Amino acid sequence: MVFYLKYRPKKISELDNQSLVEKISSILKGKIPDNIPHAFLFTGPKGLGKTSAARIIAKAINCTNRKNNETEPCNKCDSCKSINNGSNLDVLEIDAASNRGIDEIRDLREKIRLSPVTSLKKIYIIDEVHMLTTEAFNALLKTLEEPPSHAIFILCTTEPQKVPLTIISRCSHVKFIKATEVDLIHSFNRIVKGEGLKADKQALLEIAKLSDGSFRDGVKILEELSVSSKNITLSLIEKKYKTQSINKSVMDLILTFEKRDAKKGIKIVSTLAEENVDFKIFVENLLDALHKNLLAQVGGEKLEMSLDETKSLIELLVKSHTSIKYAILPQLPLELTIVEWAASTSNVAAASAASQSSESPDLASSSSKLKQAASASSSGEPKHDNILRSLILEVKKENFSIAGVLRGCKLEKFDKKELVLSTNYKFHKERLNDPKTKILIEKIISEITGSRVKFAVE
Repeated sequence: MVFYLKYRPKKISELDNQSLVEKISSILKGKIPDNIPHAFLFTGPKGLGKTSAARIIAKAINCTNRKNNETEPCNKCDSCKSINNGSNLDVLEIDAASNRGIDEIRDLREKIRLSPVTSLKKIYIIDEVHMLTTEAFNALLKTLEEPPSHAIFILCTTEPQKVPLTIISRCSHVKFIKATEVDLIHSFNRIVKGEGLKADKQALLEIAKLSDGSFRDGVKILEELSVSSKNITLSLIEKKYKTQSINKSVMDLILTFEKRDAKKGIKIVSTLAEENVDFKIFVENLLDALHKNLLAQVGGEKLEMSLDETKSLIELLVKSHTSIKYAILPQLPLELTIVEWAASTSNVAAASAASQSSESPDLASSSSKLKQAASASSSGEPKHDNILRSLILEVKKENFSIAGVLRGCKLEKFDKKELVLSTNYKFHKERLNDPKTKILIEKIISEITGSRVKFAVE
């Protein structure tokens, strides 16, 4: 059996998140089941033990050996044993991702009317509840509004923002926060002891960093390492996950982002792929480093990239991280981000220089110069580059990311009636053809030329 299932907490005291121990103990204090809320909502990132906690509550409520002044289930009575092995007929776990329609919830409403078979309470644990359809939520709401006295619901989700407020308002909300390093190491030590492993503190601390606050991810890493050796060391972690190599490559890749050097960036990623680096972990480390840069910039520190550029790059990398799970080649989303970033910001230095020299005599009146450029273009003089540069500067004031896309474009045609740009990327064309973006560009180019201009992109 895998470590995460083998060492899944079965008692409140075995929960590794200490703040959660206090919350659940408080809920279960006093006379059960009279004082228990009829519905709970467990929210928080994946791998924090939401379903494990739900099962513990189900056992505590239905435990036949539990006394009123106790909070822990005994794990010895028939009720506790049947919940532990998943055979209890009164404790039902439903995956909302697979049973998300109104028919499934209607079936649940019909069955919930029946009294428990052997237990004090009938308990429904609905995992990933945010996946329910609108109609299913409405059907569930009716049950939560008038629940049978013998029924309790425990709803679990990683995305509480997708759960209707009408549902949330009828639940006792328990927030699961990311595990601290202390919580994670506590969890790892239980497994190290149970499996007869050896592990030094620094090695467990490194695993905690790799797990990003998730018990499940951390335990999975520990299990993978234990296959190679019963002695978990920093050198073993480095050999398996290339942690030092990742840290150096993160810094190297940030430099290529600053220089818009797509060729060098792709080479770094290619090397990482050859070393079988986990790109999910790599991008997480990259985002962590950029997050620190962002905070430093907010505090007034000057870095190579501007605050807006750092923010835009983080947004691109967040999308890249989400795509890794579904990518045929795990490095592909990051490579696409590198190419897109280099293409959309290739002329940022020139645009920035033009912006900084706006107080000089030749650029003192941007509106006047733009009109002169427009006039010259219509008479056949080669002033197109001035028009595109000026457009980028003005758009940047309204929308930094669109200005970045414009920097990767080439001006094909410009007169007092039409502005035509070309781009090598379908994605950029789609961004620029967005109705709101077209309105913005046409408004700005019309303002700086003094005539109505239509915009098109090829």
